[in-house]
Parts: sequence; structure tokens; C-alpha cells
Amino acid sequence: MKNAEIIAKLNLEQKCALLSGAGTFTTRGYQKAGVPAITLSDGPNGVRKQAGAADHLGLNPSVPATCFPTAATVACSWNPALGEEIGRAMGEEAAAQEVSVLLGPGLNTKRSPLCGRNFEYFSEDPYLSGKMAAAYVRGIQSEGIAACPKHFAANSQELRRMASDSVLDERTLRELYLTGFEIVVKESAPKTIMSSYNLVNGTYANENAHLLQEILRGDWGFTGAVVTDWGGSNDHALGVKNGSTLEMPAPGGDAVRELLAAVQSGKISEADVDARLDELLTLVLDTSAAVQKHSRSFDADAHHALARRAAAESTVLLQNDGILPLAADTKVAILGDFAETPRYQGAGSSAVNSLKVDTVLENLAQSGLQVLGFAPGFDRRGMADAAKEAEAVALAKQADVAVLFLGLDEIKESEGLDRTDMKLADNQIALLKAVQQANPNTVVVLNAGSSLETPWLTHCRAVVYGALGGQAGAGAVLDVLTGKLNPCGKLAETWANRYEDTPAKDNFAGAGRTVQYREGLYVGYRYYQTAGVPVAFPFGHGLSYTSFAYSDLKASAEGVTLTVTNTGDRAGAEIVQLYVAKPDAKIFRPAQELKGFAKVPLRPGESRTVVIPLDDKAFRYWNTQTNRWEIEGGQYELRVGASCADIRLTAAVEIVGTDAPDPYAGKTLPHYKTGSVQNVPDAEWEALLGHAIPQDKIKIDRNMTLGELNHSRSPLGWLIWAVLTALLNASYKKGKPDLNILFQYNMPLRALAKMTGGAISMGMVDGIVMELQGFWIIGLVRVIYEAVKNQILNAQMERRLRGA
Repeated sequence: MKNAEIIAKLNLEQKCALLSGAGTFTTRGYQKAGVPAITLSDGPNGVRKQAGAADHLGLNPSVPATCFPTAATVACSWNPALGEEIGRAMGEEAAAQEVSVLLGPGLNTKRSPLCGRNFEYFSEDPYLSGKMAAAYVRGIQSEGIAACPKHFAANSQELRRMASDSVLDERTLRELYLTGFEIVVKESAPKTIMSSYNLVNGTYANENAHLLQEILRGDWGFTGAVVTDWGGSNDHALGVKNGSTLEMPAPGGDAVRELLAAVQSGKISEADVDARLDELLTLVLDTSAAVQKHSRSFDADAHHALARRAAAESTVLLQNDGILPLAADTKVAILGDFAETPRYQGAGSSAVNSLKVDTVLENLAQSGLQVLGFAPGFDRRGMADAAKEAEAVALAKQADVAVLFLGLDEIKESEGLDRTDMKLADNQIALLKAVQQANPNTVVVLNAGSSLETPWLTHCRAVVYGALGGQAGAGAVLDVLTGKLNPCGKLAETWANRYEDTPAKDNFAGAGRTVQYREGLYVGYRYYQTAGVPVAFPFGHGLSYTSFAYSDLKASAEGVTLTVTNTGDRAGAEIVQLYVAKPDAKIFRPAQELKGFAKVPLRPGESRTVVIPLDDKAFRYWNTQTNRWEIEGGQYELRVGASCADIRLTAAVEIVGTDAPDPYAGKTLPHYKTGSVQNVPDAEWEALLGHAIPQDKIKIDRNMTLGELNHSRSPLGWLIWAVLTALLNASYKKGKPDLNILFQYNMPLRALAKMTGGAISMGMVDGIVMELQGFWIIGLVRVIYEAVKNQILNAQMERRLRGA
């Protein structure tokens, strides 16, 4: 152990106390033993250190910081070097604010476009996600503090996120939902990892020995600290035994007593506690020393410029018939509410108190355009407004070009709330059609953190996807529209024609606790290309104001070399993508998979030799029979292209296999062989899983959510459910989600003992459960008894700890 000398100074109670937080974002410290307290902060796209009363939902004010583009945006840059710069800037700001652990980046694989938190995640592809996230981690940790990649693992929806069970086969888990984390751990050595709220195949992620011990620490060699998501601990003792280091936020004395009792009963050993404490002390001592040495200031202007460059490099030109870029002095009408009040980040714990926020209207003076005026055009909350629409149409008629700023509003993209559809609001589409009739030269700029249905494409000549561009995104979009910058972003997720085409549509955020990942490996382009489903915009798609030619491909098992030439008259950057395919595969697999990429800046007429290496993940698959990575031998195709659907060059390579047995021998899996996985029968799904489909029952226990209290046997439970539901519906009608109510609605009862600073004990929760089970009087008496006991025991423990 690295910290044996300090650990030897502590008694068991002190050790156990250190393994849970002291406040919403702070750890415990023992000065007599030389253990300082440290501060953690949200931070996927900027530092959100709380100012005053702390909360974990982004509700209360935080210290001003640079709001960088969200991960979903920066992923479209396909530029890990840019990600590392952003990470370094965030690490600098965090250290300046005396933050030791920055809770990010988020890199969950985007299983469905409806996940409300997709804006926080990079991609549907684990390779791209892993490479981008590893870069962020290297940048953040270059400042001496810790990055905390999240959420580990298979955390793909917000509905019942604290109590849902992600059920998936081992190959899908390894190849899709863990590979990104594997890349991060092996290539950037994060000092912390955040475990997810959900269960994975029946066991909570935070106490899942398979995830935390066998894979994370065993297979990948992770030596850092595992931090729970806030309130994400179920059985604290099992968490400590199986690899979870720090329980957050502040569960109070009850969590300490739980560990003490577990050691005394033999459920866990003191050696388990010491192992976790050693991990925590390494984190605390290393990062606190770095923070103490760090400057308390940073260059805000430089970070704003970086945010603008990141937004520009991540902007994707989805459609253009030649109308863009707009020439200087073009007479334009600026339309759409988002031009005045931008959507530049998502809602929830990632919401940054931005140092400044650029708007399109404020930046027009530097654009070189002749602006005739601005009209908001639509009501942001989706309500019809004929007067606003008429004003916008009248202005559009006077212009050479109408530039219409559309997007998703705040309620569509939020932590705690999944989207209900992939559509733009009807009033925005109505405005687009009316404007296009008034002025055929219509350009759309989209702000959204996830993909959209686009049946309205014929009503505009160009579409620019600005995603959620951070505090400087408005200026970046104007630079792209006017050609000051050549767009070079490409999509990091597929845009389906409609939600009904998506592979997980019948198994995403369903009615029960069990979430069946029945589509298996076929997520995103892996599904659309294998099953032959047409899409609006493919993975990796993005246009430019110039053109690129590919030639001279040379390929081997180690990678490819080719020449890329800028054949146009503008400088630009091309993202060259390398996909691996095995058309004659005996072990079923997607039609092709991304295994490498490079971003290549080129002057007009310039050619450059591009080398894209292949690593140990290029040809492997997880074999559930041998329980290890294997390679199917034979001929593979290496496909190089501008998107997954725009392959320019191919080459064949012969790969030596590992001669492993077929893991699917004797199993009938026709849907998985063809990729047509929208309607997999139960028998086939069970064959892939290797066991029966878990039953989906709502139980009246510690893990019943407040949103499920209508299934209780208590009038009090019914009343609480009715009040919460009414408050939630009222917030929807206002057009702004109430994140506090959302969190409570999806919160299991056990979280009451994890999120209240010790005011509620697990014994009190058990009394509440008894009340909900129908033992009304006995349950309430137990709650009162346990409350009194909890207060007495907490006070006694705190006196002992202070005395130490």
C-alpha cells in the first residue's frame, strides 16, 4: 500500500468515515493524520463549482467558468488534440477554483437518440468516444487534478436511472459499452472513475465485482479510485468489498456504521476497507498538493477563444446546394428565437455558470453581412404564434437570404428526463415552410445536442448543425456561414429518418425496471448499415466548402497509408475514417466498424500522406465461450472513406486468427446474423443472453422509486405520488423541467438515506417501506424510533471523530 503509514494511525471507525463524503461536493479530512478534505465538482463541459448552498442538479448558483461546447458537439470535431486542449483549460480553471476532482468527461455509448443526457456523451461509437474522452482526461490531469470519466457502465437512459437494470449479453457489454472506458483507462490513466446508478445484469454497477474488480481493475489495470454517482450507492459494504472507493455525496453516520457492522459480521474485511482507503488517500494527497501549488487565476479571454475555436471546428455542414458560404454584404434576415437567446448547453448537473455568452445578434456587426433585421418567429415553448410567424415571413421577403435559427428547447434535453421524440417543434417547422415560400433562399442553423428527424430538409437550401456550441458558439456559426472558416466537423452519431427506424425503439425507457438491450451489437451505424436501413445523415457525414480526393491506399494488419488531396480552392480539413469489415464472417458482426481516423488540414491543391494505425481492437471480438478476446482468422476489408456511407478506397488484408471455438455453435440467431434486430423473439434473445429473460416486477422495497409509489399499499404513498406527478406535469407545461422534482420522481427510497447528509438513516427507510407495504402504524412507529436513534448515534460518532 502507498499510504500504510497514514492508515496505521487510524482506527476502524475513522477509516470507514473517510470512505464517504462530508458534504455535497467535499470529502472528509483528518488533519491529525495528515488527511486533507478535497472538493469535487461537476464538469463535463466546464467547471460547476457550487457557490453557497450546494446541490447536484445545477439548480443553485455556481462560480463563473468557461462553458465549452458539450461532448456531443466536440465529438463532431473528431480531433483528440482539441479535446486535450479543452481538458487542459478545464483542469486549469478547476485547480484555480481549488477543485481536486472534475466529474467528467461523460462517454456512455449513445444507444438511443432519446436519451436525455446524450448531449453530455460523445458518440454512438465506442472507439471515437474512447479516443476523445482519453484526450480530455490527459488534458484535465495535466494540471495535477483528477478527471472522473463517467458513468460506468451501460447507463443509457434517464428514466428510473437510479433503479433500472440494464440487461445485455456479455459480448455487447464488452464491445459496445465498455470499450470506450477501456481506451480511457489504458491511454490516459484517469485517477478516478464514476460508477453509474443502474444495475448491470441484476447487480448495481457500484457493487458489481465483474465490472469493478474483474474488468476495471483486473483486465485493464486501473489503480485509481471509484466514486459513486451522487446517491448511487445501494449496499455500501458490498461496494467497498467489490471495488468502490468513495460514496458520495454525504450519507452521514449511517454509512459509517454500515461498514463497521459489515467488518464485525465478516461480510467484508478490514483489508477491504484499507484497500479502498489507500486508493482514496492517493487521490486526496496527490490532487490537494497540486491544487495548493496552482495559480488562483486563468486567462478567461484565451479560454473563450478556445471555446469559439472548438465550436467552429465541431460545426457540421449537413446540407448545402451551393448557397453557402454567404458573400460579404449579402442582405440577410435573421430569424428564430435561438439567434437572440441561444441554446448552448444542456440542463442539469453539467450546466455551467458561463463567464459570458455570445449571441448571434451581438456578433452580426463583425460578420460582414448586411442585416435587414431580426424576428424571433416562434414561441420557444412550441405554442403557435401567428403574429411572430407573420413578422418573420415579412422580413424574409425583403432579404437575399433568410437565415433561420431552429433547435430543441430546454425541456427536450435535460438530465433526469428522456426525450419523447426526435422532432423539432411543430411551430418551428411551420415557420420554416412559411419562410421558404416567401424566400426560397433559406438556410437553417440547428442547435441541439442530439439527432433530429429532418423531413423538412426540402424546405431549405442548407443546414448547419451547431449542436450545443458553448458560450462562444454563436460567433463560430457566423464564421462558418460567411466562409471565414471552412466547416470541417462530421457527425459522431447517425441521424435516422424517423425514430421508428431506430434499433432500440421497443426496448428503450420502457414501463418496467428491466431495460433489455435486445438489439445487441447493432447500435447506430452498426445497425443501419448491417440491416440496410436508409438514414437521413450517416455516421461520419459532414460537408465542406472544398473537396478532397483519396488515392494510393496501402494496407496491412498494422494500419493504412494513403494520400489525401485538397482539390478545391479553399483551405479545409478532412476527417479520414478507417472501417474494418469481414464480409464472410462466421461469427456474426456489424457490416463494418470504425477502427481509426485522422483529421487532415490541407491548403488548396495540397496533398498529404496520411497514416492511420490499427491497434489491438481492430479485429477482435469477445468470445463468451472462452471468456476472452479472440480474432476470427481470414480476409478482412480495410475501408477508408469520408463517412461510413462514403467509402473511397478499400484493401484486403489477411489476418491470423486465434482458432477459438464458435461461441454460438448450436444456437439459432437469425436476427443477429442479419442485423435486423428490431423484433428479436424471446427465444432468440434468451439464446444470446445465455439465460432466461429476467422478470420485471415492481417490488415494495428500498429500491422502489418515488414515481412508483402508486403501486404501494399506503394512502400516504399514493398522496406523495399524486403530488409529485402533478408538480412534474406542471413543470412540463411551463416548458422548463423541474430537475429537483424529476430527480425525486426517479429516486429510489434508499437514496433518502444517501442524499440527506445523515438526517435519514436506512433504518428509517426500512420503516417507510413497512408503511408502504401496508403496515401503516408499525411502519411509522419504526420511522420515529429509527429517527431518534439516528440522531443520537450520529452525534456520538461525530464527537468521537472530532476528538480524533
